[in-house]
Amino acid sequence: PYGFLPQTLCAERVAELCAQRTGREGIVGDGDPMDVCVLTEKEISHSDLLLTAIPIGGLRMIDGAEADDKILAVLQDDAVYGRLHDVSQIPDSLVDRLRHYFLTYKQAPDRAARVVEITHVYGRDEAREVIQRSAEDYQRHFGG
Repeated sequence: PYGFLPQTLCAERVAELCAQRTGREGIVGDGDPMDVCVLTEKEISHSDLLLTAIPIGGLRMIDGAEADDKILAVLQDDAVYGRLHDVSQIPDSLVDRLRHYFLTYKQAPDRAARVVEITHVYGRDEAREVIQRSAEDYQRHFGG
């Protein structure tokens, strides 16, 4: 499943971390909730559901000049992926497939080419920092 983390926002704090880690200037957040891709052995054929997932890493993606991180998580208690604690435990071939998907899923024949890149894959601790920053961005913009 690919979705978002509730009560998160990719804005100033997330963009700041992206700029620090990549050495790039002029990075802004994409203004959307934090994206998450949940690894599971279960076939989930519908949307609009909430599930419990554990972050194990992420992909630092830049779309134009926008930070657009993709958090990688495992479904809690999943029979195949539930024992993974860090993205380093995922086979390289799966990480490569995820990279390819996120680098190409916005492409369409009738659209202008987008400059999208994944600067690196990061582990669980950095994923938690990205999530924390996106929660802070959400609080800053929407309060509560």
